[in-house]
Amino acid sequence: MTTLSGLRLRPMPLTRTAFAPFGDVIETEDRPHRTINDGYAERYSDLARIDVDEQGGRPLVNIFAAKPRRLPLRIELMERHPLSSQAFVPLSRFPFLVVVGRAGEAPRADALRAFVTNGRQGVNYARGTWHHPLIALGEPCDFLVVDRGAPGDDNEEFHRYDDQEIVLDAPRA
Repeated sequence: MTTLSGLRLRPMPLTRTAFAPFGDVIETEDRPHRTINDGYAERYSDLARIDVDEQGGRPLVNIFAAKPRRLPLRIELMERHPLSSQAFVPLSRFPFLVVVGRAGEAPRADALRAFVTNGRQGVNYARGTWHHPLIALGEPCDFLVVDRGAPGDDNEEFHRYDDQEIVLDAPRA
């Protein structure tokens, strides 16, 4: 919705269908699985397309410790990884927010989308998808992050929303 002060983004619930243009939702709900380890575990396989091979890349497994942000939040920076995907899986059960724009040229303000996770979902941004850095809510949150390791820079930033204020609101309760 547009207001006199600019564009306001209201996060919607994260679903596989709504997020498909930007990558994968990493979750176990309604996903095929099989019992392993003599019945003591369920295996959910192939939950995201990890894409890190470009120019000799290899997968990195990292932990990011995110501090919570206050809402409303002014969106002033978007970033993308043109050579790889980037997956974020929360290690706690706290919801977090995701702001994305489609891969390609710098995203227009009115083309940005915002999602709120249920605390058990992760996201895998497809190669080149524009996204805001982590937005933890309320509590510090650790994330398992799978991205690309290789020489060179696989991070581009976009800082020019000066002509229009974009504000991320709190999700509806």
